[in-house]
Amino acid sequence: MELSLCLIVFHRLLIRLLLFTIFVSNIISVASVQQPFCHDEEKSALLQFKESFVIRKSASSLEGAYPKVLEWRSSNCCLWDGIDCDVKTGHVIGLDLSSSFLYGSINSTSALFSLVHLQMLSLSDNDFNFSQIPAAIGQLSCLTYLDLSGSVFHGQVPLAISNLTKLSFLDLCCNYGPETEEKFLQLRNPNFKTLVQNLSSLEVLSLSYVDISSEVPNLLANFTSFTKLYLKDCELYGDFPAKIFQLPNLQTLSVCVNENLTGSLPEFHRRSPITTLRLWDTKFFGSLPYSIEKLNSLRTLDVRKSNFSGPIPLSLGKLTQLTYLDLGINNFNGDIPSSLQNLTDLTVLSLCDNQITGPIPPWLWNLTKLALIDLQDNQLHGPISQSLSMLVNLEALYVNENHLSGNLKFDMFFNMKNFTSLRLGRNNLSLIFGKANRNATSHKFKYLDLSSLKLRKFPHFLKHQSELEWLELAGNKITGQIPNWMWNISTDTLIAFDIGNNLLTSFNQFPVVLPWVNLKIFDISFNMFQGSLPIPPPFIVRYDVSSNMLTGEIALLFCNMSSLYSLDLSNNYLGGIIPKCLRNSSNSLVVLNLRNNSFHGIIPQLCSSNASQLKMIDVSYNQLQGKLPRSLSNCSMLEAIVVSNNQLHDSFPSWLGSLLELKLLILHHNGFYGTIEKPKKDLNFSNLRVLDLSSNNFSGELPSQYIFNWNAMKSNKANGLRYMSAKWNFTLTQHFFYGDRGRYGITIMYKGVATYYKAIQDIFAFIDLSDNRFEGEISDLFGNLKALHSLNLSNNRLTGCIPSSLGNLSELESLDLSRNNLSCQIPQELKQLGFLEIFNVSHNNLTGPIPQGNQFNVFDNSSFFGNPELCGDLLPKKCGNSESSPSPFEEDHEDSKSVFKKYWIFILAGYISGLVVGVVLADIAMKRMPKWLVEMLSKRRKGRRGQRT
Repeated sequence: MELSLCLIVFHRLLIRLLLFTIFVSNIISVASVQQPFCHDEEKSALLQFKESFVIRKSASSLEGAYPKVLEWRSSNCCLWDGIDCDVKTGHVIGLDLSSSFLYGSINSTSALFSLVHLQMLSLSDNDFNFSQIPAAIGQLSCLTYLDLSGSVFHGQVPLAISNLTKLSFLDLCCNYGPETEEKFLQLRNPNFKTLVQNLSSLEVLSLSYVDISSEVPNLLANFTSFTKLYLKDCELYGDFPAKIFQLPNLQTLSVCVNENLTGSLPEFHRRSPITTLRLWDTKFFGSLPYSIEKLNSLRTLDVRKSNFSGPIPLSLGKLTQLTYLDLGINNFNGDIPSSLQNLTDLTVLSLCDNQITGPIPPWLWNLTKLALIDLQDNQLHGPISQSLSMLVNLEALYVNENHLSGNLKFDMFFNMKNFTSLRLGRNNLSLIFGKANRNATSHKFKYLDLSSLKLRKFPHFLKHQSELEWLELAGNKITGQIPNWMWNISTDTLIAFDIGNNLLTSFNQFPVVLPWVNLKIFDISFNMFQGSLPIPPPFIVRYDVSSNMLTGEIALLFCNMSSLYSLDLSNNYLGGIIPKCLRNSSNSLVVLNLRNNSFHGIIPQLCSSNASQLKMIDVSYNQLQGKLPRSLSNCSMLEAIVVSNNQLHDSFPSWLGSLLELKLLILHHNGFYGTIEKPKKDLNFSNLRVLDLSSNNFSGELPSQYIFNWNAMKSNKANGLRYMSAKWNFTLTQHFFYGDRGRYGITIMYKGVATYYKAIQDIFAFIDLSDNRFEGEISDLFGNLKALHSLNLSNNRLTGCIPSSLGNLSELESLDLSRNNLSCQIPQELKQLGFLEIFNVSHNNLTGPIPQGNQFNVFDNSSFFGNPELCGDLLPKKCGNSESSPSPFEEDHEDSKSVFKKYWIFILAGYISGLVVGVVLADIAMKRMPKWLVEMLSKRRKGRRGQRT
């Protein structure tokens, strides 16, 4: 029995072995039949192509890259890595050398283009050393797949690609400099439309980071085979064709980072296969249509930093496959709709920088797959529930800059094992720290923003943090010294340290050199620190120690900082000279602010070449001498030069007129002298918006000839609320992309008072030429500068009449022409200046009546003193009843007459209807009247009472 059983088992094993042998032999036989032998001429061409490059590891950056061509050894090239041959003919039909460490140049003579049977070609993720895409690529007429992405190709995309009519896949993406973000490829001639008009078989088109600079052609809406369209950061503009959203096979659409591309989402009338929709950083506008529910396959919706508005539609809750939803930096309003609780697959939810109101909904803590919640910069209120700890997969929570309140037990974050990033700053929260949480010493954070939370000391749990990358404790009430243990935390990982705007006084035996070797951002501004400047590591990006009590000089070690973008030492007690070697940083430096210290000597030559990135230099309120350095003309990106309140001695720097980006030129209170000559060609300050030459020794005529070219001062069209600032972006790590701006702050005489402005709106235009020795007449051309908010020509030697053209300056708020030798009458046209609040023509030789009506009824009488021949109710000399001095009710100004006529019927009705009705109607009239008319009537009544008395 046992023997027969063994025989049966053996028999079965023998049969299985026989079947396996047959199977293997069949596979080998089939393989030998299907594996062709390559053609000698194609093998030779491949080897020639290989020999035209060197292998360099830095040429490929993607994970898994390796040198495929080093394995090309066997006699049959169809067996080589990256080669695919036709089974029947043996011709090479596929060449995949992506991520192969290839480095070198390529042109149309390359042996590659003799492989005319190629159907698939991928050379992505190599380095072709700024070669142009060879026009000979048009010879590969069988291509259906072409991938030249990320391989440092440069120049114009050749027209020859438009002849590859069989293409279903075309990828020219990402040929750009990762540090400078310079786009290497251009699509101008041929343009976008010309390139693709014959490629109607395309299923995948990726032109991201190609400089296209055109509209999106409407013909793309006819490419019904499209499944994926990538047009990220292509300088696109105009209106995006809405019909593209409704292509029947479209799955992925990305047109993000095209700041001038407009459009709106259409109504969707049928279900769509779209899974990914990325419109972020564009000017798409309007509301999200309720019919967006038709995109039932959508997994990613990203419209961040666009112009969408209105409430978040309830129908979003029907897109139950969504895993990524980013509506941040838009104008959405209202509450977070409860329907979003149906999106149980979300991993990312961002509604930041909107006008979202209400409390954080409690159902949010049930979406347990969430890894990121970003609700920062809204108008949310109420507490943060402890139920937050239920989100076991949560990695990051950003709720800063809201109105959240109540007590928050910080210890719960120690118990969330994946949680590393927290932003709570600028709320009304009170943090409660437990005394003995065992996880406090082991839990590792990477990003912590605990700013403006009324903290009075450094949280003790920080002592145990060894992996922090970002620490922000600004705007609290932390006093005294920085504890010694702070200098030992996260010394290898910390890239940002911000403790600005506290009450800290000293570093407590602080080392001269900061201990964080990878630190990029250091901010201790607005404290009371004393001592010398702490030395950051050489790769610091932003260094801000402004508004402290620091002393000493700028150490020469600062000259070794090759990545420094912003250096702010303002408002301290620093002295010595400004080191000449700071020019070493000028190719990276964007903002240099040394304002309000005690630096002496000369301003060094800062820009050694046109490669300078410097946008703002502020060395005002120091003791600097000499001339403006002529090398500033090399700073082609300069937008603001502020050197006021020093001891500089120089003629007018007309050579700065070549700086096309210059917006602010502040030379106030120095020793500048001489006449300002007529502008030379290309030296015209065409973008200037703020000019302050006051309190110097300039002479001759006003620089009126420049007005022809001051184009930026001629437009008063606003484009949203924006401020003049030096903007810059920097990739800190693969996790942090840091963007910042240094707003231009200046002290100016505005509305009669010397005021420091931390920020200036970009529609603001300002001219101050006061306290000099200018002579001659005020040109009518000043009336063309319609963006002017303030004009100060006081304390000069000007003569002639006040030009009536100043009445065209509709935005003007302050006009000071005092202390000159002006004559004639004050032009009646100035009554058109509806925003004028400060008006001073005192101490001149003006004659005739003061204009009456509108804002002239509320100016102080000091505005007109020192003009013996001026007359009016505000002055000792009255104008009498002559025609030249019309009463408020008889003035000939049409605006005043029309406004008065609009309201006199109410007052007249009061007399007819009786006292009670009259009082009511008069009250209505007074509430509706403009302020100047109310004050005029009040003065009129007082005058009549005096006559009766």
